Parts: sequence; structure tokens; C-alpha cells
Amino acid sequence: MIPQLDLRTKLSFGVGDFGTAVMANLQVFFLLFFLTTVAGLDAAWAGSILMIGKVWDAVNDPLIGWLSDRTKSRNWGRRYPWMLWAAIPLGLTFYLQWIVPTQNPTWLFIFYVVVALLFNSFYTAVNLPYTALTPELTQDYNDRTKLNSFRFSFSIGGSILSLLLAQAIFSLIPNPQEQYQWLGAIAAIASVLPVFICVWGTRRRYQFMQPLVETTLPPRQSIAEELQVVKGNKPFLFVIGLYLCSWLAVQATASVIPYFVRYWMRLPDPDLTSVMLAVQGTALVTLFGWSWLSNRIGKQAVYYWGTGLWLIAQVGLFVLQPNQVGLMYVMAILAGCGVSVAYLIPWSMLPDVIEWDELQTGQRREGIYYGFMVFLQKLALALGLFIVGQALSLAGLIPGDSTVVQPDSALWAIRVAVAPFPTLCLILGILCAKGYPITRDRHEAMLLQLAERRSQV
Repeated sequence: MIPQLDLRTKLSFGVGDFGTAVMANLQVFFLLFFLTTVAGLDAAWAGSILMIGKVWDAVNDPLIGWLSDRTKSRNWGRRYPWMLWAAIPLGLTFYLQWIVPTQNPTWLFIFYVVVALLFNSFYTAVNLPYTALTPELTQDYNDRTKLNSFRFSFSIGGSILSLLLAQAIFSLIPNPQEQYQWLGAIAAIASVLPVFICVWGTRRRYQFMQPLVETTLPPRQSIAEELQVVKGNKPFLFVIGLYLCSWLAVQATASVIPYFVRYWMRLPDPDLTSVMLAVQGTALVTLFGWSWLSNRIGKQAVYYWGTGLWLIAQVGLFVLQPNQVGLMYVMAILAGCGVSVAYLIPWSMLPDVIEWDELQTGQRREGIYYGFMVFLQKLALALGLFIVGQALSLAGLIPGDSTVVQPDSALWAIRVAVAPFPTLCLILGILCAKGYPITRDRHEAMLLQLAERRSQV
């Protein structure tokens, strides 16, 4: 009889996503804005920096996933060594993204590209093995949703804390360069410690579960051979489809929101962070509610409900006028309801998909599945951020001082990027969720078959 997940394991696992969420949230909301308004780069150059970093981030995900599946450590298993050695370099390279070492645009571009490549390498080395822990801590269908509820409550909590930190720093420090230097330094320190707490708190459960889930290590195949197996997993294709669409909508909107609030709504910095806090705060409040509802009506139904509310918000943002500040916050709250299902549902589905694969192939390959899922997500995001940067540049966005008056063409491009494009992504995500075949009953039948197979080994 496998014991239930205890509170220590849930909390420790959850806190593991806190630090990386702080980093990712600050990047999503502020990095493009920082590169154009503080570092003074053209939006096309800034978008290219983000694209290069994300493309490399996408490429290294399946590689590190493949390597972590084959990592052998008597005391630390397959995942923990990666998390432990990469945590401190991750914090250092995150800080370097928020300094302006020179005023020369060419050297700035080279500097930020190199830092982006290093940061994304260490980010993957910490975050991908961490996410691959989920199916190795529990095999229960509903427990996985609960475990991910803890994970994403800390993730959203980290996002909220990062915004509160930004709001405080922006209020206390008048100089824009110093604002972002302090923000980067404090966030880097706050992001490293949770990695060590996660390893310490989950290790006992991880060691207990290993004889149950690691029947054999995957065969020594090339990455290309393993990706062929992954692509043949039909449920996985639906999961990555809805995940890609949901997170492309999240990050495309988030990267443009600072421009939308500042230049279209004509609001100062405090309102900028307040809008983001409204989204993330609502996502945190509704996360456990969606988890509870998922246990009763299923993961797909919850995704439909949350995304439906989110679609209303996206359409509302497009028609919003500069004097409708109160309505802007209503749209932010509705969007937060949808963002929480984008956090919860795809990652709750993925462990079920891995067991589908084990049933078909007899092998467990968590690392390659998590790596491939994030690979596709980041590749799509790289393209999306590049397109946003190029579009803003072509539309005539003026880089430098954020108090300048932007031309009408730039304002139109900002409105299109913040609403119609994410709306299309969300509609495609709903279609992907509709095709996902693993229900609760089907998953229970899969577990029975797997248990019978393992008992015969």
C-alpha cells in the first residue's frame, strides 16, 4: 500500500517552483520593456535577443531531459544533481540581465545574447529535472492534480511577490537603471534558496517511490529515436497543443501589457504592477478551486470553463478605452481565472501521458517528455516574442524614455498583440483539449494494467 502524499512533501515540492517563477515572471513582464526603455535598444533588436535565448532554451530542454533520465547517483537519484549544481549560477546570470554595461547598441546586443544563452542553460538544468519529479512522487490521478496545485500556488505566489517587489523598488528608487539592478539582485537571491529546500523536503518520498516507478532505465537510444517515440504518443500531442496555445496567449499578453498600460491606457508605473497583481492574485485564489472542481467534473471541463472566462477578458482588452480604468481591472480578474487553468491542467495531464507511454513501450522516460513539452513551448514563444518585437519596431515604437508619446501605428500594434492574437491561441487550445482521450476511468484502468505488469517483473 502506497502512503498518501504528506504535507511536507507537497509543500517542499511546491516551493521548488517559487524561485524560477519569480525569475520567469519578471522576464515575461519587464525584460522586453527594460531592453527598449532602459537599455535603449530598438524593439526589433530586443525581440531578437529574447528569441535567441528562447530558441536555445527550447533546444537544451530535450537534451537535458534525455541526460537527466540517464543520470546515476547513488545518493541523489536522477534529478537532484542537476538542480543542486545549477542553482547558484542560475541566480548570477539572472542578475546580469538587468544591468546596462555600455551605451554601445552593438555591444549591448552581444552582451544580452551571451547572458541569455547562459541563463537559459542553467534555468533548464534546474527547472526541467524539478518538473520531472511529479510522476516520481505519486502515481495517483487526483494526487497529481493536488501536487500541481501546491506547485502552482507557490509559482503564482512567486509571481505576485516579484510584482510587489517591483512595485516597492519602483516607488523607492527614481533612477530606472538602478531600479532594475536592485530588482535583479534581490530576485536572484530569493530564487536560489527554494531549490535547496525542495530537494531537502522531497528526497525521502522520492527515495521511497523509486522501486515502484523505476522498473528499468530507458534503453540507450539517441535523442532523435526517443523523440520519434514521443511523437507517436497521441494523448501527448493534444497536451502539448493546449499547453502551447495557453502559454503563447499568457506570455504574448504579458510581454505587451507594460506597453498597453503605459502608452494606450496612459497610466503610471504603480498601475502597471497593479494590473499584473490583479491577474496573478486572481490566478492564485482560483487555483485550488479549479483543482477541487477538476476532481469532480474532469480536467478538460475545467479547462473549458477557465479558458472561456479568459476569452471574455481578451476581447474586452481590445475594445477598452483609455478612460475605462475600472473595466481594465475587471478584465484582469477574468484573465486571472483563465491563467490559473493554464498553470494547472496541462501539467496535471502530463504524468498520465507518461504512463500511457509506459503501457505501450514498457519504459518510463519522464525527462524526455517534460523536455520535449517545454521545448515546443519555448520554440513557439521564441517565435511569438520575435514577431511581437518586429511588429512593434515596424509599427514605429519609439525606444528610450517611456514617457514619450507613441505614434498611432505603434498603439494599434500594441492593441493587436495584447488581444486578437492571444484570443486565436486560446480558441486553438480549446480544440486541443477536446481531443484529449485520457479520462479518470481510463487512467485507473491503465494503472491496474501497469501494476499487473510490474508484479510479474
